[in-house]
Amino acid sequence: MLTREEIRSWPKAELHVHLDGSLRPETLLELAQQERLAHRLPGRTPEEIWQALEAVDRSRSLEEYLSWFRYTIMVLQRKEALYRAAYELVQDAARENVRYIEVRYSPILHTERGLSLEAVNDAVLAGLQDAERDTGTRARLIICGLRDRYESYSFRLAELAVAYKGRGVVGFDLAGGEAGNPAKLHVHAFQYAREHNLNLTCHAGEAWGPASIKQALHDCGVHRIGHGVSLQEDEDLLQYVIDHRIPLEVCPTSNVQTRVVPTLAEHPVRYYVQRRVRVTINTDNRLFSRTTLTDELWRCHKELGFDEPTLKWIVLNGFKSAFLPYEERKALLDEVLPLLGASRPAVRPTLGDG
Repeated sequence: MLTREEIRSWPKAELHVHLDGSLRPETLLELAQQERLAHRLPGRTPEEIWQALEAVDRSRSLEEYLSWFRYTIMVLQRKEALYRAAYELVQDAARENVRYIEVRYSPILHTERGLSLEAVNDAVLAGLQDAERDTGTRARLIICGLRDRYESYSFRLAELAVAYKGRGVVGFDLAGGEAGNPAKLHVHAFQYAREHNLNLTCHAGEAWGPASIKQALHDCGVHRIGHGVSLQEDEDLLQYVIDHRIPLEVCPTSNVQTRVVPTLAEHPVRYYVQRRVRVTINTDNRLFSRTTLTDELWRCHKELGFDEPTLKWIVLNGFKSAFLPYEERKALLDEVLPLLGASRPAVRPTLGDG
């Protein structure tokens, strides 16, 4: 019988988690108190904040879900706060044996009090790097453009990501409300990042159909897809993703909260695993989804019937799909395989095997 504690003990990789969606409730409250903003929070204690966040589950859309970020963004406008949020996120991940984590955020959201993009990014990277030193969990950064801003904003953020390539930043992403904000309007930002050999991912197929995924892949040239829930609606595109081993950064709990899927039991991730799509499982926002990577994998086991071999295959997909140089990625895989009690050829999903 597989237990939650066993999953917690496995070495894991997380590829899709937002810095500003993953603060500890205690930290959110303390930072708000320091900024004299505590009266704007949905609770007066960490426990009250945690309970208030149950309302996230009743979000009627992705946009309504994203509105909750107003609470965290307002307290992440100083270097000390950004450093703390980054450090604690890696620390929390390390406590559940996440050996590698890619944290993403949009620096432009943290310049409301005069910080430059570079100052914001330096603070976040310092937090990640100090946490990596103290915990042993490797931490890298992905910079996000925003769908609902002008492309000039995304292009500036792509320039920032390229400038920090090799200094902790490993990729460029496009996030934000998907409907009515097509990725192809930001194609020059992706082109700039791609011309500088930077890794690319994109939120796509979350609150819009497979055409969004197609734009991300073919117009923007991305290497991974964030969410990709609607991929099942286009069989030809699905086969393309399978053939080219394009990873999906699936965030099960978040997808239920944003009404992308009605329930976890109805999530197409089970079908994707059966089809051998390179699925990875992630938290998206640890605070707003009130989850951990262990929780997400455990829910897949309990509600989707993913057995131990399937879950370990998914875990290894996370390491395989990391935005790390090949040599580092291979060394990381060689490090974690024995800890999973597995050899690389033997680990594969068993769903649909009869």
